[in-house]
Parts: sequence; structure tokens; C-alpha cells
Amino acid sequence: MKDKFLLLWKKYFGDAELPVVFYYTDGDGGAEWAEKPKGHSCIICELSKVRNGKCVVYDAGRVTCGGAKKYLGYTETMRPGFEYFLSCGNEQMEGERYLRTPDQVREFMKLHKKIPGSGRNIVFKRWDKLGENEKPDVVIFFAPPDVLSGLFTLANFDQTDPNGTFTPFGSGCGSIVYYPYLESKSERQRAVIGMFDPSARKCVQENILTFAVPYERFTKMTDNMEESFLITNTWRNLKKRIITSSG
Repeated sequence: MKDKFLLLWKKYFGDAELPVVFYYTDGDGGAEWAEKPKGHSCIICELSKVRNGKCVVYDAGRVTCGGAKKYLGYTETMRPGFEYFLSCGNEQMEGERYLRTPDQVREFMKLHKKIPGSGRNIVFKRWDKLGENEKPDVVIFFAPPDVLSGLFTLANFDQTDPNGTFTPFGSGCGSIVYYPYLESKSERQRAVIGMFDPSARKCVQENILTFAVPYERFTKMTDNMEESFLITNTWRNLKKRIITSSG
């Protein structure tokens, strides 16, 4: 599967950036342990190393951002006053104003389910760095619009429901770990388009969004490549632009 995707990706997407994967494990997956940050650290910024080929493994002690701890499954609670932090703020803190009121934040957080990361490590690797027996939970593409259009269309190629992908509100790490991981345990196996979080945008290029897809769905997308729109002149013309921009 590893080599099959690499060949097809090169054939239809040229030198577009390879995806990153993650999976939960009790070991280290042969990856380097992430450094323990001395202060606040954003995991989206740290993943730039993985996008460049470094394999990194985290445990709860190596994730300092409260949001990331929750979205990666290491805690079920948020810091005191989080409902003010995400909304209008108060005398002690400035609010991010991503939701209008503290009550809205409380209701929003009630919808969150726990994911089984507690006590386990999470390994991030670029696709070409996967070992022979490693099976990812989720595959994450950091993609510009033309590449994203190809992934989006391919994800819907074998479905009649037009909502084979969705774009949930949440943090950057929520869009690439939490929501797609939950989808990997569901019947739908939808892909998640994300990285709309203004706080995380500083960690990616200005023309990049993410497309995170459960591994099972990803394998079907790969199997469909050779009979999909990717073999048409429509895509060949767009691929030229992808190649030009990648170069």
C-alpha cells in the first residue's frame, strides 16, 4: 500500500507534498520522542518537522497545550475559565472571541466525545517514512486548493451522499486528529477539511488547508484513482498547474 500510493500520487499529483499519518500505540513506533516544551507549544507548528520527514512520538507529558491535550485524548477537562478564553474574556484574560458567549462554549464542549488516547502514545510520520507493518489511524494532507480539489472529489467518487467530507468547527489539532479519528471508528468514515483555526494558521503556509481521512477510507480512495476523474483531460490540465506551483 505504501509503494502503491507513492506511485499513484506521483503520477496524478506530481511533486505535491506527501501526507502525514498518525496512529496510537503503546510503544514509540521507531520515532523520536518529542521534546518536552518549557512553555506553551502548538502541535501544529511542531508538525512542520514531520512534514519535512522527521518521525515524532508524543505522550501526555509532551503535549502542553490544553486544547491539544483534550483533542489528542489525554484529558477530558479544559483549563479553568476556558469558556471565557474561547469567547469574550473576563477580568483575568483576553478572550479569543471564537464563540460569542461563555454559555455557547459550555454547550459546544458538551458535544465532545472522549477519544482513547489516555495512557497511549501518538506517532506522527510522513507517508514515505512508514514501516512495513505500520497501519495508520488517519492520513493528513496539507494541501493547496488545486490538490485539495482533487482529494475532495476523489473522496466522493464512490458515494451518492454529497456529504462525504465535512468541516467541523474547532482547533487546528481538532481538525487533523480528533474529528478524523472519531470518523475512523464510525460507519461513515468521512474525511475532514480543516485548519481554519486562526490561532493555528501561523503554523502553516498561507495557501494551505488540511484534508484528514481515516485510513480505511484512504485505501479506497487510492484504489479508485485509476478509474476516477484523475485519468481525464480535465485533471491533466489541472495537474500541470499543480506541477508548476510545486516547483
